[in-house]
Amino acid sequence: MANNYWLFKSEPKDYSFTDLMNEPNQTAEWDGVRNYQARNFMRDEMQVGDGVLFYASNADPSGVMGLAKISRSGHPDYFSWRKGHKYFDPKSTKVSPVWYMVEIEFVERFPEIVSLATLKAHKGLNQMMVTKKGSRLSVQPVTQVEFDIVSRLGRKH
Repeated sequence: MANNYWLFKSEPKDYSFTDLMNEPNQTAEWDGVRNYQARNFMRDEMQVGDGVLFYASNADPSGVMGLAKISRSGHPDYFSWRKGHKYFDPKSTKVSPVWYMVEIEFVERFPEIVSLATLKAHKGLNQMMVTKKGSRLSVQPVTQVEFDIVSRLGRKH
């Protein structure tokens, strides 16, 4: 089965690529996603081994910091069951979970960020969701071609 490819956005003040690199085993649960379309991607489509472009949003500059991969496929986001937790959702239960998460694992840090301006200017990336005005989805599909182009750009610096 062919792998899928994804772009995960995170604000560095909330969770950075360096945070992922410093985690035990360089893995982290990607929790707290509260958008149904992104949830569906995580629950239904992401599989172990899928490639991830780790994108720093609201950064200076915003862009892709490096690569990760899915190391555990979609499973219930148990924080939605914890009263008092910032991701608690009373509609989500162990029996009928509403929200899902995946686990990602560090693969490679780029020497320099591949900025949003670079993504927008590079041939072959004009259809990437992240380059579109108003694109706010924190988990987005990318094509293998887009993933490969961004990976090459990141390694060139």
